Amino acid sequence: MSRGSRHAPTHRQGRHKAARPDQVGTALKRALVVTLVPALILGVIGGVLAKVASGPIKDLVFNPSALLWVVVVLAAIWVLWIALIWRVYSFNRSHTATRGMRVAGALGVMLMCLAVTAPMAKGAQYALVQRDLINSVFGGNSSATTPKDATEENPWGNRKRVNVLLLGGDGSVHRPGVRTDSVILASIDTRTGKTVLFSLPRNLQDVPFKPGSKLAALYPNGFTNGTADNAEYFLNAVYRNVPAVHPGVLGKTANEGADAVKLAVAGALGIPVDYYVLVNLAGFRQLVDAIGGITVNINERVPIGGNTDAGIPPDSYLEPGPNQRLNGFNALWFTRGRYGSTDYKRMERQRCAINAIAKEASPTKMLKRYTRLAKASKEIVRTDIPQKLLTAFVDLAGKVKSKPIKAVGFERSAEFDPNNPDFDFMRTAVANALKPAVRKPSAGGSTGTPGNGSTPSSNETPSKASNAEDDCAYQPVS
Repeated sequence: MSRGSRHAPTHRQGRHKAARPDQVGTALKRALVVTLVPALILGVIGGVLAKVASGPIKDLVFNPSALLWVVVVLAAIWVLWIALIWRVYSFNRSHTATRGMRVAGALGVMLMCLAVTAPMAKGAQYALVQRDLINSVFGGNSSATTPKDATEENPWGNRKRVNVLLLGGDGSVHRPGVRTDSVILASIDTRTGKTVLFSLPRNLQDVPFKPGSKLAALYPNGFTNGTADNAEYFLNAVYRNVPAVHPGVLGKTANEGADAVKLAVAGALGIPVDYYVLVNLAGFRQLVDAIGGITVNINERVPIGGNTDAGIPPDSYLEPGPNQRLNGFNALWFTRGRYGSTDYKRMERQRCAINAIAKEASPTKMLKRYTRLAKASKEIVRTDIPQKLLTAFVDLAGKVKSKPIKAVGFERSAEFDPNNPDFDFMRTAVANALKPAVRKPSAGGSTGTPGNGSTPSSNETPSKASNAEDDCAYQPVS
């Protein structure tokens, strides 16, 4: 009996000890270890790879097949990780703990699993969104006018500059009848990222196509029917009308209208046009909202809505002021508003908006708003930039952001008339902007003589590129 009396308390004390909270705490602590240690290891591995293998990582980000495998691997890691956390906890937990303690322990494990799930799910989401974006925007974008010598190893084909045509049009980017009312060529130095923007008026007439092209043979006198001021033969009508009149003339291409505009701009400016990016101007609003807005200087009232020809006044105005923060809606009207104004003022504002977007698009902001930005881009952007060059373009974009942007606008002036354009004047201006002449222009500024085929004389030098920061500075109109 004495033995029984000695053993009975020991058994009760053992049961009581097994139910003590610190036994549940021990299980939770060990589960926390297998939650944090793998996270730390994965973080270190990710940091090392980001430093020593940034190139392969960028290649992976722009490879749809690889992105799908990323999702599969993340899912596998997540399953194994969750299983490990639960296994460690269940092996070490107290089986005789009170219900309240068991519930508390289960909640603790659930929080750990959620902590693991959130970043894994976000990573998988980014991978799927990126894969969808690549396939939607850069898949099936065959072109008859892109450089043939561009490869992943030599993306610029030994060219010192890559020229990308930025087009803006109303309506869906996949609708044939789009008019490209915004035509800007970005010429980018592939070594430094220094960029010059050339703005062409939408109503430019008699535009010649690139010499030697099939369209140059079809339109030996430029894009015209011999009638002045015919809007169906302005530059902004090339995208719609050339494919309608000459379907298939350029060969295999996913967007014959864009190829035609590229050949027209190349003929007008005298430099090759390598790629294009078409943005739906209405969708531009989504793009600006996705990056959190842009900051611009407004020098004079910009109309929101209104129709000059129909005598319909604007709904309201963007008022003048420095460092105006614009959301997508206001940024859209900043780039397109022209009631009581001119196309040339609008061209200037468009260049300023591009400059503002380049400054706004920081990696941190892009990551925070990535899903919104990707969704907007998929719906409003069309391009012939091949998927294999995306990594090279991302690297180049980083260089562009760090350099001041120059600008040349071919606006109506004493030197230039879009109704009777002097294309030699335009080509000389382009050459001077890309490689400034040693000789300084004569006193009083540049002059030229409008008219097809005329060449500026020795003392007539078209204006060089101006700094976009200066052009977009706050200089209110009195």
